[in-house]
Amino acid sequence: MDFVLISQMVAAAVAATLLYTLIGIAPGTDETAVLAPVTLVLVLTGLEPIVILSFFIAAIVAKKLTDSIPVAVAGIPGGVMAAPMVEHALVLKEHGRPELAIRKMVSGSVIGTMVAIPVSFLFARILAPYSEVVGSYANQLFLFGAILLALMSKQRWIALASIVPFAILIQGLRHLYWGVGIVPQGTNVFVSFFLGITIGPVVMTLFELLNGKVREKLPRYDKKLITTDRNNQYQGIPNPFKILTTQELSLSAVTSFLGSLLFFMSPVGITILLGEFVSGFVKDPVKKSSLAISSMDGLTNAAYLSGTLIPLVALGLPLSPVAIGPANALFNAPPVFTEDYNLHHILSTYEFVWATLIGAAVAILLTYFVIVKYAEQICIFVFKKVPHEAMIGLFFGLVVLLAYMDAGWINIAGVMLIALVAGFLHRLGVNYGVQFMVLYAAPYIIQLLTR
Repeated sequence: MDFVLISQMVAAAVAATLLYTLIGIAPGTDETAVLAPVTLVLVLTGLEPIVILSFFIAAIVAKKLTDSIPVAVAGIPGGVMAAPMVEHALVLKEHGRPELAIRKMVSGSVIGTMVAIPVSFLFARILAPYSEVVGSYANQLFLFGAILLALMSKQRWIALASIVPFAILIQGLRHLYWGVGIVPQGTNVFVSFFLGITIGPVVMTLFELLNGKVREKLPRYDKKLITTDRNNQYQGIPNPFKILTTQELSLSAVTSFLGSLLFFMSPVGITILLGEFVSGFVKDPVKKSSLAISSMDGLTNAAYLSGTLIPLVALGLPLSPVAIGPANALFNAPPVFTEDYNLHHILSTYEFVWATLIGAAVAILLTYFVIVKYAEQICIFVFKKVPHEAMIGLFFGLVVLLAYMDAGWINIAGVMLIALVAGFLHRLGVNYGVQFMVLYAAPYIIQLLTR
């Protein structure tokens, strides 16, 4: 790597950090919906793969550092992964300690990053010799993954029952496009279908709003009043090893380690499971909540990093909920990346390490200090000046554009159809992981049904 390339990696990491610091603080942003489209656009523009990886790693770290802020300040999760921490953050807020919640969460996130990176590369090295064996059973693994994630979800029977019908919908649209000559026979439309799943809940809600009776029944709220203390600033240089107690530090590291090893499982599921387990033995409500949110935030960061890095470095196949969701463009973004030619085949382990370290270091150095010192002031600015609807509209526009690029005007309607079905399934309790696994396994499922 030369100086120019390193400069590009740093610049990309800085850009990702600034962008996803704001997005992370905005309430209700879904990780897949905000990470996947932007990463995909960067891949399709032809940027250097190592630069894209630096951008993505910085985006993950910055997003996970900041999406806990609205939880502590307003009791509103900044992302899906922050939702399990709401209850404990509200306990600290009721005891007049929202600033403590912020500092504990972002410090736990830093610990999670520091643990996940070496563990991910070590585990990837252990798995690497078996990559060809795993690759030869990729279709079966995708189907197995869909079934496993369905069984792990709360609405397991609905999730299981949706697998075959959703696969038929996906392959049915592909055969329609082949039949009318929109795309060449055998060319799978993938990217736009993937994005259709990510915006499913949004599209479902938008279509519902077209129904006057539904609109009339929706609850109306006045402006939400959020009180903060602008003068409550952290004194000195922020240091996660001083902010966290010995117990919090130890358990954050342990849960992050376990979360890295369980990269193939749902990040939300293991966050709730391990976070509640490690804090279950503490009786004092403030100490219990502090321990829970610090370990949970470390775990979410570790789960996202390991879920990206281990499949990417060791296998080249998106065999984790994170890899098949937010990080999917790093594995499969035709015509630039495919399952047979992606970052796994392009970058060496040395380049993976440098891209990861630069992305993570830039995000932590720029974001951690600012968040600990000025979290509430930044949160007030975002709540007042950055409309959530504007960000949703931006990502929705990107999806429509990429749908047209994939297969023309008809594919915009096709993507809306997939989004409607995906949104309906999501509302019934079928999570993103199951739907993304079905997207990958759809050709194999139809092949099994038509033998």
